[in-house]
Amino acid sequence: MRSRATLGKPAIFSRRLFSAMVRAAVIGSMSFAVSFGFISGATSPQANYDPYMFAIGVSALFGAACGAIGILISRVRQMKAELRQLETRLDQAADRNWEISEAQERTKSFFEAQGDVIVRRDAAGNITYANDAFCALAGRRREELLASAFRLPVEEQVETSLLPDGTRVQDQKIAAPSGSRWIAWREATIRTDSGSEIQSVGRDMTDRVTAERALAEARDQAEAANRAKSRFLAMLSHEIRTPLNGILGMADLLADTPLTPEQATYLKAVKTSGETLLSLIEEVLDFSKIEAGRLELETRPFALAAFVEEAVELLGPRAQAKGLEICCYVDERLPARVVGDAVRLRQVLFNLAGNAIKFTEEGGVSIIVEPGADPDAVTIWVRDTGIGIAPADQARIFLEFEQADGGSTRKFGGTGLGLTISRRIVEGMGGSLILDSAPGAGATFRVTVPLPRAGDADEPALAVPDLRGHDVLIVAPAAIEASMMARRLQRWGARTKIVPDERVAEALLPEQLWSAVLVDHALGTPASATLAGVAAAIPRRIVLITPAMRNELAALNAAGFTGYLIKPVRAASLAARFAVEQAFDAATAVEPGAAPEQTRSDRGLSILVAEDNEINALLARGLLTKLGHRPTMAASGAAAIESWTAARAAGTPHDCVLMDLHMPGMDGLEATRRIREIEAESEMPRTPIIALTANASAEDREACLAAGMDGFLVKPFDRKRLAAALVAAGGAALAA
Repeated sequence: MRSRATLGKPAIFSRRLFSAMVRAAVIGSMSFAVSFGFISGATSPQANYDPYMFAIGVSALFGAACGAIGILISRVRQMKAELRQLETRLDQAADRNWEISEAQERTKSFFEAQGDVIVRRDAAGNITYANDAFCALAGRRREELLASAFRLPVEEQVETSLLPDGTRVQDQKIAAPSGSRWIAWREATIRTDSGSEIQSVGRDMTDRVTAERALAEARDQAEAANRAKSRFLAMLSHEIRTPLNGILGMADLLADTPLTPEQATYLKAVKTSGETLLSLIEEVLDFSKIEAGRLELETRPFALAAFVEEAVELLGPRAQAKGLEICCYVDERLPARVVGDAVRLRQVLFNLAGNAIKFTEEGGVSIIVEPGADPDAVTIWVRDTGIGIAPADQARIFLEFEQADGGSTRKFGGTGLGLTISRRIVEGMGGSLILDSAPGAGATFRVTVPLPRAGDADEPALAVPDLRGHDVLIVAPAAIEASMMARRLQRWGARTKIVPDERVAEALLPEQLWSAVLVDHALGTPASATLAGVAAAIPRRIVLITPAMRNELAALNAAGFTGYLIKPVRAASLAARFAVEQAFDAATAVEPGAAPEQTRSDRGLSILVAEDNEINALLARGLLTKLGHRPTMAASGAAAIESWTAARAAGTPHDCVLMDLHMPGMDGLEATRRIREIEAESEMPRTPIIALTANASAEDREACLAAGMDGFLVKPFDRKRLAAALVAAGGAALAA
């Protein structure tokens, strides 16, 4: 299809043909003039006629005429060729112009059709172009806007920013006739035939801004709700801990009185229920801290092996009550002291091992600590022989309030928060918690956390006996703890053998010279005594017992055993048994649960107790009296200051103050600050002050220390915790 450019070709061809004809006429006229002049001169009467010269002249003229005609013909052909080229170029230029016009029309249609607002202004700020979207936003016709300085009224302006390419970006809230709209503008300078113009392209972002503001408002409300939840949980914790402190404390005091067996059973149930409720409160509070992003980790040096062994010993009674074994093994390649949050790591260990005990009916639980793959990494394996976890449930149990046996018929209790909290704590430490399990095959939890070595110099390692050349026979019906002891003895150089019952042991004893025999009392007293007699020639005959079997030590000694170990067995205790020859009582053996008693003085301590709750005051009085101290009670902060001042004036100052934080009138923090001010003004000796509170948050601890307190005792407290707090605050030193 020919374009409109071909319509001008006949006119161009006519002009070029006319030019060629004019040139031909001029050349012919010149030739005629020359010929006419020559002929006229030749035929003139005055000229001498020479026919030869005439013929030569005629020939020359004819040749010149033919040459001129040839040149003219060649020029005409050349001009025709140039004319054809010009016609082709003209066609191409006309086609390009047609395409440009069509592109301009399409661009204009595109600008008009799209939803973005587009407007151009000249240097004076007058509108040179506005698309339909701008006209619709302004509520005016295009004819009214063109050549005008109209601008949309701005209700709100966001700070303008300049991009590296010179484009200016800004957001404006426009007061349009249809309502307020948020427009995101992009303004750039463009060149035109008449100079330069500012083109503004705006995109309506009202819906996005509205959604963002709604989201921000919802976030603020959620944060406010979260803060309210945290305050509620803190208040609830305090209100629950206060009566729970009385319940557990009074149960301890009641246990020291004469009770019938039935009463003792009921009292034990009360104490167990109270401790379960306390554990539930702790889990809920920890979860709320984690959800609020307030989980705080305190890294301090601690002894790794002792930390693991103490945790296992604390869990020992629970496992032994179900007839389960529980033991641990800490690889000797690990540093003796590491840096980390021992409190939170113990919580993880208690959660994992506690779950293992709860879901295990036969066998036992083992905890193995080994070096990790990365530098400073420590891997803790918690294995059990319990019911196992199906693959479909392994991801779900790490969710909050979920358990593997969730449902109305579930057998095992609990909140379902332990694993959730454990994983969050481990991840907060920069580690990982991984589960490997199968139904009926038990479960293995692998905890890997970075625990750097504490300092450059390590503390002295365990005094390891040299057992090279020694043969040790271990007789145990269950292989979990026996295998751990065998592994440790082998690292010390001994050759070990484990047998499951006394019959196999009796058959093996005469076959070779044994250096030692370790007999698990789980075989029974008769079988254990029989083996002690059969192995009478062996230098070391050691029996393994639980803490509840200490009353049988005399009979076991009489049966022929040379020593005993308390399960779960500590590495230090095992090493001590093989280090030197020793008597049956073995004072060097480290027994689980053994804690130094607080040294009592003959006169005890004079302790001021500021507590407004009558039950808690009665409990504190009873516990302090049983510890041998002399308590003085005050029901408010003001009364505590008055009693403290009066005792100072009388020359019988209190040795220590137990200060409740929440009291009517003046709270414990203000009372402590007043006491410290009086001490500073009068240059008195400093009185140790221990905070009593049901709130266990880091903020409360910091507030107590900032007020001048020396210790922190969380309710509910018992006799041991109270005694330990008094020792930590300096009470034991005062009592000495």
